[in-house]
Amino acid sequence: MIKQLFNKPIYFRYSFVIVLAFSVILNSLILHGDSNFYILYIFSVIFLGIGFYNKPYWFLIFWTVITVTCRYFSITDSDSNFGIFLIHLLTYLLITLISAELMKYVQKVKEDHFALTTALANALDSRDRYTLHHSENVAKYAVQIAEKMNLSKETCEIICKGALLHDIGKIGIPEHILGKTGKLTHEEFETIKNHPKLGHNMIKHIGDFSKNGILDIVLHHHERYDGKGYPAGLKGKEIPLFARIVGIADTFDAMTTKRVYRDEFDINYALNEIRKNKGTQFDPEIADVFLSLFEENHNR
Repeated sequence: MIKQLFNKPIYFRYSFVIVLAFSVILNSLILHGDSNFYILYIFSVIFLGIGFYNKPYWFLIFWTVITVTCRYFSITDSDSNFGIFLIHLLTYLLITLISAELMKYVQKVKEDHFALTTALANALDSRDRYTLHHSENVAKYAVQIAEKMNLSKETCEIICKGALLHDIGKIGIPEHILGKTGKLTHEEFETIKNHPKLGHNMIKHIGDFSKNGILDIVLHHHERYDGKGYPAGLKGKEIPLFARIVGIADTFDAMTTKRVYRDEFDINYALNEIRKNKGTQFDPEIADVFLSLFEENHNR
């Protein structure tokens, strides 16, 4: 919950305005200068720093000065003078800047996390020139589906990361199987089918992945709506929503890109395959959402 709040600085911006206004009203009009609630002004500059962390320093300084001025005139201290004002200003400014820098650090960690995810996906795709950019394409289609379904921005980001990592387990598949030009034997296909479990085991120790649904994508993107998929044979809504979304995106990109064992299929052929397999391989509602993306583009 707290982590989600830090993904939405707009909430802290609103909080800054509300708390500052409430502080002025409470201290000047209701408590008539009682200094017991000065803490609200401290909260206001904390919210200022977090909510406006990406604004220039002059912006943060300006609004900190406004906040301290409001405090100075709404709270009656017996020893209030210009020197006290400056001390409060320096103290509050320090709180504002520390809050802003902490928020910048949180965002930097988030960006680095995404960069690492992309690097892992690129490392996988680079093993095979025929699947180069496959993970990026799957992420693109999956996010488009999620956005069309009006899922939240945070959910779309999770789906994007999961899609980038969906085939990470193939790092553990031998080269001679991944690059085989002919038909796979039963044993080779069974080895390929292990990649969701391999990927799951590789990243299951990353706490965020188990909590936000990324592990579900990696483990279950090859499940089928009719229960004939792998590795768990889940059926219908038993399959996690994120995995159902990525499963369609994965299949479409696999069909429309050239592979070592075949040429790419025509886009219309791939769309017809998605259409024909609604309710069997794919969630029919999500399949309709995906197909509508191409219908919209066609009608433009």
